[in-house]
Amino acid sequence: MTTKKKILIFIDWFLPGYKAGGPVRSMANMVEYLKDEYDFYIVTRNTDYTETTPYADVKSNCWELFSDSVKVYYADAKHQNKTTYRHLVREINPDSIYINGIYSLKFSITPLLVAHKLNAKKVIVASRGMLAQSAIAVKGGKKRLFLRLCKLAGLYRNVIFHATNIKEEQDIYRSIGTKTKVCIADNLPKKELPVQKNIEKEKGSLKLVSLARIAPEKNTLFAIERLAELPQDIGTLSFDLYGQIYDAEYWKQCEKVISQLPSNIKVTYKGTVEASLVGETIQQYHVLYMPTRGENFGHVILESLSTARPVLISDQTPWRNLEQEKCGYDLDLNNKSAYTNALNSLLNMEQDSFNIWCDGARKRAVQFVENKDLVEGYRELFF
Repeated sequence: MTTKKKILIFIDWFLPGYKAGGPVRSMANMVEYLKDEYDFYIVTRNTDYTETTPYADVKSNCWELFSDSVKVYYADAKHQNKTTYRHLVREINPDSIYINGIYSLKFSITPLLVAHKLNAKKVIVASRGMLAQSAIAVKGGKKRLFLRLCKLAGLYRNVIFHATNIKEEQDIYRSIGTKTKVCIADNLPKKELPVQKNIEKEKGSLKLVSLARIAPEKNTLFAIERLAELPQDIGTLSFDLYGQIYDAEYWKQCEKVISQLPSNIKVTYKGTVEASLVGETIQQYHVLYMPTRGENFGHVILESLSTARPVLISDQTPWRNLEQEKCGYDLDLNNKSAYTNALNSLLNMEQDSFNIWCDGARKRAVQFVENKDLVEGYRELFF
């Protein structure tokens, strides 16, 4: 019997948390697909994103059996340090240490320092889109200084970077250096697609939804401003926002625009949604509307396509050429009129046309999920 390789993962948030969005889903899907081939040990916080109260149903500061071949160490604030991490690395003696993210002191930088100190066999860093130009632009001064210091200190020497696509590989080369070793393995989807459900669509009526942080990088304000540019006689449009309010000042700017919208356009903040209910929530709407400034993957985009709902997004994600496949729009953020035109087209769609776009969305998701090469990339990463 072959002994399975051991993968020790450091990530800020993991299940049952859900408020951090994509990274949690990426990690959950990865271990679900690969746990028959590897033993996973995940070190994470014992609180959800922006929360201070520990999870009610898990024990802190010890290994908890999460599922077959997956154990999780939910660390409280006092145990998110070098001493704890050194002990865990020595205890597990992993074949690979997988670090999710770049800038987190406690779950990116500290584990990397410990891995170097203990001469870990293999260290993998997943940049998760954090090295994209659009991501670096947010608090850019601090991030650029940090990356320069990392290169000077050799923090990423002998590290393999995990990129999910060619664009992210290029971002890594630009930020870390062209000699950096990069392995491309696309994000893994949920194993099972949800049951397809139809929704009534009348001309002159449109229900939009966004499930993302209320933050500049998700471009919430831009999305709302495009609604304000629609003609007065468009019919009725609603836009419901789900997600953490990451930036209070930014949300105030959003609220100002919302307050000036005509009565036939309503934008409502709905709070957060548990990860298990995301698909079910999207199915209550016609279209996912998220003109993000950049995504290295976009799990919620795939979730929308999987539920047979078209998307209206920017061209700053891997999900491209959507309109020609009748499953959505991926538009240039510099072309504001393209967004109002797309919104008009969606508003004016009647049931038969909308059903074609729903079927197109589902077809695009099925094509991605059934790609047999997705798992192979991870086998190369952990080889």
